[in-house]
Amino acid sequence: MQRRKLGQGFEVSALSLGCMGYGMSRDIPDRPQMLELLRKAVALGMDFFDTAEVYGPWTNEEMVADAFAGMRHQVKIATKFGWDIDQDTGEHRGGVNSKPHQIRRAVEGSLKRLRTDYIDLLYQHRVDREVPMEDVAGVVKDLITEGKVLHFGLSEAGPESIRLAHAIQPVTALQSEYSLWTLEPETGVVPTLEELGIGFVPFSPLGKGFLTGTIDTRTSFSSRDFRGQIPRFTPEAREINQALVDLLRAVAARHGATPAQVALAWLLAQKPWIVPLFGTRRLDRFVENIGSLTLALSSDDLQEIRAGAMAMKIEGARYPDAMLRLSGL
Repeated sequence: MQRRKLGQGFEVSALSLGCMGYGMSRDIPDRPQMLELLRKAVALGMDFFDTAEVYGPWTNEEMVADAFAGMRHQVKIATKFGWDIDQDTGEHRGGVNSKPHQIRRAVEGSLKRLRTDYIDLLYQHRVDREVPMEDVAGVVKDLITEGKVLHFGLSEAGPESIRLAHAIQPVTALQSEYSLWTLEPETGVVPTLEELGIGFVPFSPLGKGFLTGTIDTRTSFSSRDFRGQIPRFTPEAREINQALVDLLRAVAARHGATPAQVALAWLLAQKPWIVPLFGTRRLDRFVENIGSLTLALSSDDLQEIRAGAMAMKIEGARYPDAMLRLSGL
Protein backbone atom coordinates (compact mmCIF):
# COMPACT_ATOMS: atom_id res chain seq x y z
CA MET A 1 0.00 0.00 0.00
CA GLN A 2 1.20 3.52 -0.74
CA ARG A 3 2.57 5.49 2.20
CA ARG A 4 2.43 9.13 3.22
CA LYS A 5 4.05 11.38 5.79
CA LEU A 6 2.08 13.41 8.27
CA GLY A 7 3.81 16.05 10.39
CA GLN A 8 7.03 15.41 12.31
CA GLY A 9 8.03 12.74 9.79
CA PHE A 10 5.32 10.31 10.95
CA GLU A 11 4.97 7.85 8.06
CA VAL A 12 1.81 5.75 7.70
CA SER A 13 -0.23 3.93 5.08
CA ALA A 14 -1.94 6.37 2.70
CA LEU A 15 -5.35 5.38 4.05
CA SER A 16 -6.40 4.72 7.63
CA LEU A 17 -9.16 2.54 9.05
CA GLY A 18 -11.44 3.97 11.72
CA CYS A 19 -12.45 1.35 14.27
CA MET A 20 -15.25 3.37 15.91
CA GLY A 21 -18.00 1.08 14.64
CA TYR A 22 -16.35 -2.05 16.04
CA GLY A 23 -16.80 -3.26 19.59
CA MET A 24 -18.92 -0.38 20.85
CA SER A 25 -20.45 -2.85 23.29
CA ARG A 26 -19.19 -6.03 24.92
CA ASP A 27 -21.72 -8.30 23.25
CA ILE A 28 -21.21 -7.26 19.62
CA PRO A 29 -22.49 -10.25 17.60
CA ASP A 30 -19.96 -10.02 14.76
CA ARG A 31 -16.88 -9.45 16.93
CA PRO A 32 -14.93 -12.32 15.29
CA GLN A 33 -15.55 -10.82 11.85
CA MET A 34 -14.39 -7.39 13.03
CA LEU A 35 -11.20 -8.87 14.44
CA GLU A 36 -10.59 -10.66 11.16
CA LEU A 37 -11.21 -7.49 9.15
CA LEU A 38 -8.61 -5.58 11.19
CA ARG A 39 -6.05 -8.34 10.69
CA LYS A 40 -6.86 -8.59 6.99
CA ALA A 41 -6.32 -4.84 6.66
CA VAL A 42 -2.76 -5.32 7.92
CA ALA A 43 -2.23 -8.19 5.48
CA LEU A 44 -3.33 -5.86 2.67
CA GLY A 45 -0.74 -3.25 3.64
CA MET A 46 -2.56 -0.87 6.00
CA ASP A 47 -0.80 -0.01 9.24
CA PHE A 48 -2.68 3.06 10.54
CA PHE A 49 -5.71 2.46 12.77
CA ASP A 50 -7.90 4.83 14.76
CA THR A 51 -9.74 4.31 18.05
CA ALA A 52 -10.62 6.34 21.17
CA GLU A 53 -11.37 5.80 24.83
CA VAL A 54 -14.91 7.15 24.31
CA TYR A 55 -15.79 4.43 21.80
CA GLY A 56 -17.74 2.20 24.13
CA PRO A 57 -16.39 3.76 26.31
CA TRP A 58 -13.37 1.52 26.45
CA THR A 59 -14.62 -1.57 24.60
CA ASN A 60 -13.26 -0.44 21.24
CA GLU A 61 -9.68 -0.06 22.48
CA GLU A 62 -9.94 -3.55 23.98
CA MET A 63 -11.05 -4.97 20.63
CA VAL A 64 -8.18 -3.23 18.81
CA ALA A 65 -5.77 -4.79 21.31
CA ASP A 66 -7.25 -8.24 20.67
CA ALA A 67 -7.00 -7.77 16.90
CA PHE A 68 -3.36 -6.79 16.97
CA ALA A 69 -2.12 -9.13 19.68
CA GLY A 70 1.33 -10.34 18.67
CA MET A 71 1.63 -7.81 15.85
CA ARG A 72 1.96 -4.50 17.68
CA HIS A 73 5.17 -3.72 15.80
CA GLN A 74 3.29 -3.89 12.49
CA VAL A 75 0.69 -1.23 13.27
CA LYS A 76 0.43 2.40 14.27
CA ILE A 77 -2.43 3.11 16.65
CA ALA A 78 -4.10 6.47 17.18
CA THR A 79 -6.37 6.99 20.17
CA LYS A 80 -7.94 10.01 21.84
CA PHE A 81 -8.71 11.69 25.14
CA GLY A 82 -10.89 14.70 25.88
CA TRP A 83 -14.43 13.64 26.77
CA ASP A 84 -15.61 13.73 30.38
CA ILE A 85 -15.36 10.04 31.18
CA ASP A 86 -15.17 8.76 34.75
CA GLN A 87 -11.81 7.03 34.79
CA ASP A 88 -12.94 4.58 37.48
CA THR A 89 -16.30 3.47 36.10
CA GLY A 90 -16.19 4.32 32.40
CA GLU A 91 -19.32 6.44 32.69
CA HIS A 92 -19.53 9.04 29.91
CA ARG A 93 -20.77 12.09 31.82
CA GLY A 94 -21.19 14.24 28.70
CA GLY A 95 -19.20 17.28 27.69
CA VAL A 96 -15.45 17.59 27.42
CA ASN A 97 -12.65 17.34 29.95
CA SER A 98 -8.99 17.98 29.14
CA LYS A 99 -7.79 18.84 32.61
CA PRO A 100 -4.18 17.65 33.03
CA HIS A 101 -5.09 15.00 35.62
CA GLN A 102 -7.86 13.68 33.34
CA ILE A 103 -5.47 13.46 30.38
CA ARG A 104 -2.92 11.47 32.35
CA ARG A 105 -5.49 9.03 33.72
CA ALA A 106 -7.07 8.63 30.27
CA VAL A 107 -3.71 7.82 28.72
CA GLU A 108 -2.84 5.30 31.44
CA GLY A 109 -6.21 3.65 30.82
CA SER A 110 -5.68 3.55 27.06
CA LEU A 111 -2.22 2.04 27.43
CA LYS A 112 -3.65 -0.70 29.65
CA ARG A 113 -6.60 -1.46 27.36
CA LEU A 114 -4.46 -1.42 24.23
CA ARG A 115 -1.92 -3.63 26.00
CA THR A 116 0.97 -1.49 24.85
CA ASP A 117 3.58 0.73 26.45
CA TYR A 118 3.23 3.54 23.91
CA ILE A 119 0.60 5.28 21.79
CA ASP A 120 1.73 6.20 18.28
CA LEU A 121 -0.58 9.20 17.90
CA LEU A 122 -2.59 10.76 20.73
CA TYR A 123 -5.36 13.18 19.78
CA GLN A 124 -7.30 15.64 21.89
CA HIS A 125 -10.76 14.54 20.76
CA ARG A 126 -12.39 17.96 21.11
CA VAL A 127 -11.06 21.33 22.25
CA ASP A 128 -11.85 22.07 25.91
CA ARG A 129 -12.46 25.80 26.16
CA GLU A 130 -12.12 25.62 29.96
CA VAL A 131 -8.51 24.42 29.77
CA PRO A 132 -5.83 26.54 28.04
CA MET A 133 -4.49 24.77 24.98
CA GLU A 134 -0.98 25.48 26.23
CA ASP A 135 -1.73 23.34 29.31
CA VAL A 136 -3.09 20.48 27.20
CA ALA A 137 -0.08 20.53 24.89
CA GLY A 138 2.22 20.74 27.92
CA VAL A 139 0.85 17.52 29.38
CA VAL A 140 1.17 15.71 26.05
CA LYS A 141 4.71 17.05 25.72
CA ASP A 142 5.55 15.48 29.08
CA LEU A 143 3.96 12.19 28.01
CA ILE A 144 6.10 12.22 24.86
CA THR A 145 9.22 12.87 26.96
CA GLU A 146 8.23 9.88 29.12
CA GLY A 147 7.92 7.67 26.03
CA LYS A 148 4.23 6.91 26.58
CA VAL A 149 3.19 8.87 23.48
CA LEU A 150 5.08 9.32 20.22
CA HIS A 151 3.03 11.98 18.42
CA PHE A 152 0.47 14.67 19.31
CA GLY A 153 -2.73 15.32 17.37
CA LEU A 154 -5.85 17.47 17.57
CA SER A 155 -9.38 16.78 16.39
CA GLU A 156 -11.90 19.35 15.16
CA ALA A 157 -9.61 22.20 16.24
CA GLY A 158 -9.55 25.58 14.53
CA PRO A 159 -6.48 27.54 13.39
CA GLU A 160 -6.02 29.41 16.67
CA SER A 161 -6.05 26.24 18.77
CA ILE A 162 -3.70 24.53 16.33
CA ARG A 163 -1.18 27.36 16.56
CA LEU A 164 -1.33 27.52 20.37
CA ALA A 165 -0.77 23.77 20.70
CA HIS A 166 1.96 23.62 18.05
CA ALA A 167 3.97 26.32 19.80
CA ILE A 168 4.27 24.10 22.90
CA GLN A 169 4.46 20.63 21.34
CA PRO A 170 4.72 20.20 17.56
CA VAL A 171 1.47 18.76 16.25
CA THR A 172 1.70 15.77 13.92
CA ALA A 173 -1.86 15.62 12.62
CA LEU A 174 -5.28 17.18 12.72
CA GLN A 175 -8.32 14.92 12.45
CA SER A 176 -11.45 16.71 11.27
CA GLU A 177 -14.30 16.08 8.88
CA TYR A 178 -13.38 16.88 5.29
CA SER A 179 -14.89 15.60 2.07
CA LEU A 180 -16.58 16.82 -1.07
CA TRP A 181 -19.65 17.71 0.95
CA THR A 182 -17.71 19.20 3.88
CA LEU A 183 -15.26 21.66 2.35
CA GLU A 184 -15.13 24.14 5.26
CA PRO A 185 -11.60 23.14 6.40
CA GLU A 186 -10.20 24.53 3.16
CA THR A 187 -10.91 28.10 4.31
CA GLY A 188 -8.62 28.38 7.35
CA VAL A 189 -7.55 24.97 8.59
CA VAL A 190 -5.80 23.54 5.51
CA PRO A 191 -3.63 26.65 4.94
CA THR A 192 -2.65 26.61 8.62
CA LEU A 193 -1.65 22.95 8.44
CA GLU A 194 0.38 23.55 5.30
CA GLU A 195 2.18 26.52 6.86
CA LEU A 196 3.07 24.59 10.04
CA GLY A 197 3.90 21.26 8.40
CA ILE A 198 1.06 19.35 10.05
CA GLY A 199 -0.66 16.39 8.40
CA PHE A 200 -4.42 16.04 7.91
CA VAL A 201 -6.42 12.88 8.68
CA PRO A 202 -9.95 13.62 7.40
CA PHE A 203 -12.69 11.53 8.95
CA SER A 204 -15.96 10.77 7.16
CA PRO A 205 -14.27 11.17 3.74
CA LEU A 206 -17.27 9.37 2.25
CA GLY A 207 -19.84 11.58 3.94
CA LYS A 208 -20.84 8.89 6.47
CA GLY A 209 -21.65 6.63 3.57
CA PHE A 210 -23.67 9.06 1.47
CA LEU A 211 -20.94 9.59 -1.14
CA THR A 212 -20.76 5.85 -1.81
CA GLY A 213 -24.04 6.09 -3.71
CA THR A 214 -25.65 3.39 -1.55
CA ILE A 215 -28.00 5.79 0.28
CA ASP A 216 -31.01 7.54 -1.22
CA THR A 217 -34.37 8.94 -0.12
CA ARG A 218 -35.76 5.43 0.38
CA THR A 219 -33.05 4.43 2.83
CA SER A 220 -34.25 4.01 6.40
CA PHE A 221 -31.96 4.21 9.43
CA SER A 222 -32.39 2.11 12.54
CA SER A 223 -32.92 3.76 15.91
CA ARG A 224 -29.28 2.94 16.71
CA ASP A 225 -27.93 4.63 13.58
CA PHE A 226 -26.75 8.14 14.46
CA ARG A 227 -27.30 9.32 10.89
CA GLY A 228 -31.01 9.41 11.62
CA GLN A 229 -30.33 12.41 13.88
CA ILE A 230 -28.19 14.35 11.41
CA PRO A 231 -29.93 17.17 9.47
CA ARG A 232 -27.96 16.31 6.34
CA PHE A 233 -29.60 12.89 6.28
CA THR A 234 -33.27 13.88 6.34
CA PRO A 235 -35.10 12.55 3.25
CA GLU A 236 -35.46 16.12 1.93
CA ALA A 237 -31.74 16.80 2.31
CA ARG A 238 -30.80 13.49 0.74
CA GLU A 239 -32.92 14.27 -2.31
CA ILE A 240 -31.13 17.59 -2.85
CA ASN A 241 -27.67 16.24 -2.05
CA GLN A 242 -28.06 13.37 -4.50
CA ALA A 243 -26.71 15.70 -7.19
CA LEU A 244 -23.23 15.34 -5.69
CA VAL A 245 -23.44 11.55 -5.90
CA ASP A 246 -24.60 11.84 -9.50
CA LEU A 247 -21.46 13.85 -10.26
CA LEU A 248 -19.24 11.19 -8.67
CA ARG A 249 -21.05 8.46 -10.59
CA ALA A 250 -20.44 10.24 -13.90
CA VAL A 251 -16.69 10.50 -13.23
CA ALA A 252 -16.55 6.95 -11.90
CA ALA A 253 -18.21 5.56 -15.02
CA ARG A 254 -15.38 6.94 -17.17
CA HIS A 255 -12.78 5.16 -15.05
CA GLY A 256 -14.56 1.89 -14.36
CA ALA A 257 -14.58 2.90 -10.70
CA THR A 258 -17.15 3.50 -7.96
CA PRO A 259 -18.35 6.80 -6.46
CA ALA A 260 -16.56 5.94 -3.19
CA GLN A 261 -13.27 5.43 -5.01
CA VAL A 262 -13.63 8.74 -6.82
CA ALA A 263 -14.44 10.59 -3.58
CA LEU A 264 -11.36 9.14 -1.86
CA ALA A 265 -9.09 9.66 -4.86
CA TRP A 266 -10.20 13.30 -5.04
CA LEU A 267 -9.31 13.80 -1.38
CA LEU A 268 -5.95 12.07 -1.76
CA ALA A 269 -5.15 14.37 -4.69
CA GLN A 270 -5.63 17.56 -2.66
CA LYS A 271 -2.39 17.38 -0.64
CA PRO A 272 0.36 14.76 -0.29
CA TRP A 273 0.05 14.97 3.52
CA ILE A 274 -3.64 14.02 3.63
CA VAL A 275 -4.45 10.50 4.88
CA PRO A 276 -8.21 9.84 4.68
CA LEU A 277 -9.73 7.87 7.54
CA PHE A 278 -12.68 5.70 6.53
CA GLY A 279 -14.76 3.16 8.41
CA THR A 280 -16.39 -0.03 7.22
CA ARG A 281 -17.58 -3.30 8.71
CA ARG A 282 -17.26 -5.22 5.43
CA LEU A 283 -14.16 -6.63 3.77
CA ASP A 284 -15.51 -6.03 0.27
CA ARG A 285 -16.02 -2.35 1.07
CA PHE A 286 -12.52 -2.17 2.52
CA VAL A 287 -11.05 -3.61 -0.67
CA GLU A 288 -13.17 -1.21 -2.74
CA ASN A 289 -11.95 1.79 -0.75
CA ILE A 290 -8.25 0.97 -0.93
CA GLY A 291 -8.74 0.63 -4.67
CA SER A 292 -8.90 4.42 -4.71
CA LEU A 293 -5.12 4.44 -4.32
CA THR A 294 -4.69 3.19 -7.88
CA LEU A 295 -7.33 5.48 -9.38
CA ALA A 296 -5.56 8.27 -11.25
CA LEU A 297 -7.88 11.23 -11.69
CA SER A 298 -6.76 13.66 -14.39
CA SER A 299 -6.49 17.39 -13.82
CA ASP A 300 -9.67 17.74 -15.86
CA ASP A 301 -11.41 15.23 -13.60
CA LEU A 302 -10.31 17.07 -10.49
CA GLN A 303 -11.39 20.40 -11.90
CA GLU A 304 -14.78 19.00 -12.95
CA ILE A 305 -15.39 17.49 -9.51
CA ARG A 306 -14.43 20.63 -7.63
CA ALA A 307 -16.41 22.93 -9.91
CA GLY A 308 -19.45 20.72 -9.59
CA ALA A 309 -19.18 20.46 -5.81
CA MET A 310 -18.65 24.21 -5.41
CA ALA A 311 -21.72 24.92 -7.53
CA MET A 312 -23.93 22.86 -5.23
CA LYS A 313 -25.39 23.97 -1.94
CA ILE A 314 -25.24 21.01 0.39
CA GLU A 315 -28.50 20.76 2.29
CA GLY A 316 -28.44 20.23 6.05
CA ALA A 317 -25.85 20.62 8.80
CA ARG A 318 -23.27 17.88 9.27
CA TYR A 319 -24.24 17.42 12.93
CA PRO A 320 -27.05 18.44 15.27
CA ASP A 321 -26.56 21.91 16.78
CA ALA A 322 -25.38 20.62 20.17
CA MET A 323 -22.51 18.69 18.59
CA LEU A 324 -21.55 21.51 16.24
CA ARG A 325 -21.02 23.77 19.24
CA LEU A 326 -18.26 21.42 20.41
CA SER A 327 -16.37 21.82 17.14
CA GLY A 328 -13.55 24.33 17.00
CA LEU A 329 -13.88 24.77 13.24
